[in-house]
Amino acid sequence: MLTLDESYVDAAAPNADAAKNGRALMLKKRFLNCHISNDQTLLFGQCQGSGKVPYDCSCDFSRPESPVHRCSCPSRLFPCKHCIGLMYAYLQNAKVFTVADVPEALQSKREKAEVRAEKKKEESTKPKKVNKSALVKKIHAQLDGISLLEQMTQNLVRIGIGNMNAKSVQEIEERAKQLGDAYLPGAQAALRSYTSLFASDNGDFNDSISASSREAIYSDALDQLARLSAMVKQGRSYLEKRLADPELKPETDSGIAAWLGHAWQLTELQDAGLVQNDAELMQLAFNTHDDAARLEMVDTGIWVELLSGKIYTTKNYRPYHALKFIKEEDSFFQVAQVDQLYIYPGELNQRIRWQSAKSRVLEPKDYAAIHKQSHADFATLTESIKNNLKGPLSEKQPVYLLRFKQIGKINEQYVIEDAAGNRITLTDQGIPEEPRSLHLLPFLPTESLCNQTLVGRFRHDLDTRRLEVKPLGIITEHEIIRLTL
Repeated sequence: MLTLDESYVDAAAPNADAAKNGRALMLKKRFLNCHISNDQTLLFGQCQGSGKVPYDCSCDFSRPESPVHRCSCPSRLFPCKHCIGLMYAYLQNAKVFTVADVPEALQSKREKAEVRAEKKKEESTKPKKVNKSALVKKIHAQLDGISLLEQMTQNLVRIGIGNMNAKSVQEIEERAKQLGDAYLPGAQAALRSYTSLFASDNGDFNDSISASSREAIYSDALDQLARLSAMVKQGRSYLEKRLADPELKPETDSGIAAWLGHAWQLTELQDAGLVQNDAELMQLAFNTHDDAARLEMVDTGIWVELLSGKIYTTKNYRPYHALKFIKEEDSFFQVAQVDQLYIYPGELNQRIRWQSAKSRVLEPKDYAAIHKQSHADFATLTESIKNNLKGPLSEKQPVYLLRFKQIGKINEQYVIEDAAGNRITLTDQGIPEEPRSLHLLPFLPTESLCNQTLVGRFRHDLDTRRLEVKPLGIITEHEIIRLTL
């Protein structure tokens, strides 16, 4: 039985325009000769476009974890608006999709796709050949880049945070381009993140910062300088160790490789044993933001693995120059059933990826599993987070699940309290790309603020030296109330 819902189709669309245009085609009744296969794994039909000849479109769910969308239109988007519209049409009125045999041309394509999938699966098991001489040259170039980063960091310390000006920012960003040539995009982004602290909304140097804002910037700038210094020290050690290894393998015990900009291949993660089989994931939060330091749009999802309760992160990077050709990800409101979950090296909120997944609707047991896996002892949790924050390259704003007794106000300040009476202050401060959320709390049902689970992003206030939590969502017995959409 083919199971589709509107959220699935919305998520399948490569961008908002494709979803909008597909829905418009459905509403205008542009679809003709709509059919469904005998085994209910294939939707196919025609869509009348602006030309005389209608487009042939189909949505193939014979492999539900990797659906295939085909269309005779010239669009380079997959699925195109015609395939999106075909699925919307099925949701609107499945009865008009009459049962029919799969056309010969489509059957041939399905068989070829199956052969390609099997071949790809076989190739994934074969050891990947590495050009060691080229890799050695790359590592030496990275070491030279580390030396440049060290020199630039020392210059920043010598200049002093209070003496930053438009000229020094421009010089730093010009020299940072050399780090990209040295295969260190992570270090390059870290330098740009430093200079962006002194920028105004339009990206130019801001020489009219108020005194209070300047203090906050100085605290963040000192923290960023510490990170750059740690990146130099740990990066050089990591690269030298890698050169000494006959196999030149990247390190998997920490996240330093990703910090430097290593693009992990799924085969590398599999070879390192960083794979979990049969995972079930529920998305807790989602946002898309413009990362000027990386020159990319970034789609970020926060997920919980239902069996273990671990919080993971997905990242979909879309460089400015390729925005039209990379599918934009979106919020996901079902459970993703993943056969093979690839987990990046790191300690907290590690990045994850998968090649294919099935989906199912959320059930009461899923919300119960999250509640059971959440942290009920705030004192123990905050102590653990403080210890982790001592590492200069550690995750500075980790996300946790907090089982709370109540959320309320004390002296006009929202706090969250556990069963033992331990309290943590709630804040709107967090990563810049996440919208404010505290103003939404008064509009929530009273029962959602008692004996539930909070999805919270911790933040260490460098000035007050106090841990605070930004609420991203509240999980009840039957729903996730997202606060940062």
